[in-house]
Amino acid sequence: MPLTLQRDELVKSPLFLLAPFFFLGTAMVVMKLIIPHTTPLFLAAFRLLPAGVLILMLAALLKLPQPKTLQAWLWIALFAAIDGTLFQGFLTTGLVKTGAGLGAVLIDAQPLVVALLSRLLFSELIGLWGWLGLLIGVVGICLCGLPSEWLEGLLHSPMAVFAAGAQAPVSLTEVLGSGEFLMLMAALSMSFGTIIVRYVKQHADPIVATGWHMILGGIPLIALSIWWETDQITYLQGLDWLGLGYATVFGTAVTYGIFFFLAAVGNITSVSALIFLTPVFALLFSSLFLNERLTQFQWLGVVFTLISVYLVNQREQIAAWVAGVSQGAETAEEAIAPAMAAPGVAEEVTLPDAPLPGEP
Repeated sequence: MPLTLQRDELVKSPLFLLAPFFFLGTAMVVMKLIIPHTTPLFLAAFRLLPAGVLILMLAALLKLPQPKTLQAWLWIALFAAIDGTLFQGFLTTGLVKTGAGLGAVLIDAQPLVVALLSRLLFSELIGLWGWLGLLIGVVGICLCGLPSEWLEGLLHSPMAVFAAGAQAPVSLTEVLGSGEFLMLMAALSMSFGTIIVRYVKQHADPIVATGWHMILGGIPLIALSIWWETDQITYLQGLDWLGLGYATVFGTAVTYGIFFFLAAVGNITSVSALIFLTPVFALLFSSLFLNERLTQFQWLGVVFTLISVYLVNQREQIAAWVAGVSQGAETAEEAIAPAMAAPGVAEEVTLPDAPLPGEP
């Protein structure tokens, strides 16, 4: 089956797997450059609406079927509300009060939620190495995002840090309005969106559903922008419009299309764990274009992030190798082969059936 083989090769392609996270990380930097000249809800709507039209145009070119049932449209509407309106709204509003690198780091809290929900809803195997990888990823996020002074104090005198924090209470209003909280809410919204796409694809083509969810999710954002915001385009300059085009086409249309295609046809925990690469790209490019310099802790966090990605995505092979070695296998191939034949492993590495663009 040529199309099936093409799909399997595409899912395994390193460039295809990395592309959405590179575009998402760099789009964060571009949006941070643009946002002083526009408003957050307008920026969110501008990312979604044109991107949704582009994806639906591609779907029409590929002759993909449109949703036909009420159940399909209800799932798409839920997908749009959570992963479209809420995620993009929280993201752009939080970006006003946080740096691009820090914002990308905070959004990366979502793989833990995805892993837990996937285990409960889809019985996806995570295993010891997968959980270890996720834990290391969280440590990497903390090293990237927490202030260096706080981390240094924690290393030297943990109790003093907590005592200082207790003496400086923060009001609930300040917490709810902080950029960090808004970014975490964006991460939570994206987590549920990643799970919902599995249900959406049971009733509609995932590419078509992605396009419609952008349009339906962008409509409330543009309506709220018209109602609440002013001077959305007054101060935008030529390079700002170019940046909006990049954030829309590559940071949204291409990113969403690839990410939710992978989430629909691959292992959802492995795919979502790659989101740990987003802050790596965001921190690197923000240091170049926004003068956001990486500290020693942030560089260490980048290393931890890369290690976590490897552990989560190679967890079956690592577990198989360890099991084989413990049984006395002489080579890596001999160690992996019997363990990979186990039912639990075979079930996880087998891709579920899902329509490829152009496939009936």
